[in-house]
Amino acid sequence: MAKFFAELLACTLPEKGTSPVFECRSQPHVGLRHVSKQRPAIFGTLFDKPMCDHNSDKMPQTPPFPAMFGSSGYNNNLYQTKEEDYSGLYYHDNNLVSGSLEALIQHLVPTVAYYPDRTYIFTFLLNSRLFIHPHELMSKVCHVCTDHQKLSDPSADKMRIRKLAPKILQLLTEWTETFPYDFRDERMMRSLKELTLRLSTGDEVYRKAVQQMTQTLIRKLATHSQYEENLAKINSTVTDRLTVLKTKPQSIQRDILTICSDTFTLAQQLTHIELERLSYIGPEEFVQAFVQKNSHDKKKSFTDRKKASNLEAYMEWFNRLSFLVATEICMPVKKKHRARVIEFFIDVARECFNIGNFNSLMAIISGMNMSPVSRLKKTWAKVKTAKFDILEHQMDPSSNFYNYRTALRGATQRSITAHTSREKIVIPFFSLLIKDIVFLNERCANQLPNGHVNFEKFWDLAKQVDEFMTWKKVECPFEKDRKIQQYLLTAPIFSEDALCVASYESEGPENNTEKDTWKSLRSSLLNRM
Repeated sequence: MAKFFAELLACTLPEKGTSPVFECRSQPHVGLRHVSKQRPAIFGTLFDKPMCDHNSDKMPQTPPFPAMFGSSGYNNNLYQTKEEDYSGLYYHDNNLVSGSLEALIQHLVPTVAYYPDRTYIFTFLLNSRLFIHPHELMSKVCHVCTDHQKLSDPSADKMRIRKLAPKILQLLTEWTETFPYDFRDERMMRSLKELTLRLSTGDEVYRKAVQQMTQTLIRKLATHSQYEENLAKINSTVTDRLTVLKTKPQSIQRDILTICSDTFTLAQQLTHIELERLSYIGPEEFVQAFVQKNSHDKKKSFTDRKKASNLEAYMEWFNRLSFLVATEICMPVKKKHRARVIEFFIDVARECFNIGNFNSLMAIISGMNMSPVSRLKKTWAKVKTAKFDILEHQMDPSSNFYNYRTALRGATQRSITAHTSREKIVIPFFSLLIKDIVFLNERCANQLPNGHVNFEKFWDLAKQVDEFMTWKKVECPFEKDRKIQQYLLTAPIFSEDALCVASYESEGPENNTEKDTWKSLRSSLLNRM
């Protein structure tokens, strides 16, 4: 039996991007089939200690986010009350709701008497890529700075430039800190260097500030490159282990309980992996990978799906964990052992819930709800399912996941008032977060009939992404156990068909249809060896 399972593992690992497709006992497929010093949240806050005075430039300032919308989101009476037009920007009740792309770019660039709020900077930089490449936006920003602010004119008022320079540097710092992946593009780096050279000319203080900003950016990009290399090594290790299994089937005897028998420890290590992978997801990846555009928007959209690799890697981790859980349950020959593994994962899922790790919780539930696992009736008969039923209730999809959303709000509130680093942890059920963002995008167009950018929609999208940004910045308080994480990330797992065969090997087919399916799958898998 061990040799047979080893052969299954050695030839049927799910391909990259493969996700669970079994019907769950109670869960719908919500996206499961496709499967430093912290800064304050951007929305609802401004700079605590701004680098320079942000005085008004005869133009309404973008207010903090809570002042912009009520609990209902969009203002349904948008064009039924007084509107104001400021050079291509339209305001409603002092809130920016739309504008031409050029006017919005102008609004992004500081002047001597004006600096945009962080809410506006984040929202525009996040969503502008739907209309213009980041490197093109940077070029336009440079043009506005040099042409309109006369930074390239030696005769310009030096005092005026000295007042303007720190504001432009602050804008560039916001950009490089919040959207560092934009600067993997050499064109972005060239424009950044060009503008910062003008800022630092003849002033040692600004030169050092520019140098610090640049060094911080380079460190972030280097760290990300190292992360990508580590992911590649993990994938390579998985492949190597499958090769070894063909010649050493006895290695299949290793299972999760031999690696870690403590449920809280395993939940901690799962949380460690989740937070690490979350930390590398850039906010722009949500726009680049998940904003589905209609035919009108496609002509002006420059979304690049290839730039969402961190987000895709995170979703693949969810799929891997689900399949790992199912594999660990279906692999044992003895019914008693299978029941023990099920109860173990139930307790791990409960610990994940208590920590605030809803993504691992849902992945574990999804794994246990796969058909090859749920059909093991004799095994489940030996399991105390009361705790599992409670967990399923918490993640019940009815009423748009009302129970989960309530728990998520509770975890978020706990994080806001946290006294310990552990209380700050909030890891959302990621597939549902993506679904919410897609829905938010689809309910309103990116452009209004007059050609203006629908900025009101972008406020809501940015608010959703900003909340995620707050969650992902939490540092994991748990000590890393490399041995456990290595197993979680690289242990061979069954594919769909292999799980079915393993399930039938554990508890035989109950009717002729299942018998035919079992024989067909077994024959098919053996022929691949």
